[in-house]
Amino acid sequence: MHTTALVLFSGGQDSTTCLAHALQRYQRVETLGFHYGQRHAVEMDARLCVLSELRRQFPAWTERLGQDHVLDVGVLGQVSETSLTREMAFQIEASGLPNTFVPGRNLVFLTLAAALAYRRGLQVIVTGVCETDFSGYPDCRDDTIKALQVALSLGLDRRLLLETPLMWIDKAQTWALAEQLGADSGVAGGGQALVDLIVEHSHTCYLGDREHRHDWGWGCGSCPACELRARGWQRWRAGLSDGMTSLAR
Repeated sequence: MHTTALVLFSGGQDSTTCLAHALQRYQRVETLGFHYGQRHAVEMDARLCVLSELRRQFPAWTERLGQDHVLDVGVLGQVSETSLTREMAFQIEASGLPNTFVPGRNLVFLTLAAALAYRRGLQVIVTGVCETDFSGYPDCRDDTIKALQVALSLGLDRRLLLETPLMWIDKAQTWALAEQLGADSGVAGGGQALVDLIVEHSHTCYLGDREHRHDWGWGCGSCPACELRARGWQRWRAGLSDGMTSLAR
């Protein structure tokens, strides 16, 4: 019954895959990005490149891809002391969480997304959070998302669906999902085209490195985000994600 969606879109591998998922499924899709004082602010440029390439290479999706929105939530950088918002080395804290964890980030993102979806008449909010192959962030977990969906629906007096296509799959399966979504787009060679688009134009590296090119894309190759992406690429290319072609359906 849902026909419209708002995708939290950072311009990375996960959010690009989620955007393709939404474009394949919904009739009207809008996107939302955030400035929050992140060190890897280059992702804000990358997301525009990804949007442009999706429009150019996937005509059927172009008809569904609507307005892009950007919100400034710099207050997150003011209240947090993390390696994503400060010049500091990546490390594991005494809590057991990596210092890349920005407390409340996804809670704020999804609350603002819900307010925007309310104003724009969008029924579904799509986010790329995952608790299968991730850094342990508590605001990426399924229980958090389910609780927030209830709270937002009650607080807005409107039933919202928070959709998490990647929640139970790993990075290798995320590459496989992107390939399948591209193949199902109706574009000849669309599977490889979408994978190539993600490799070349999306950005994941926490250090904002766009100088070093790897088989899996651009990045420093050593930060937690690069390591996850590279490991997933290697496993996918090694054929360890067989049987995932049904994920896109």
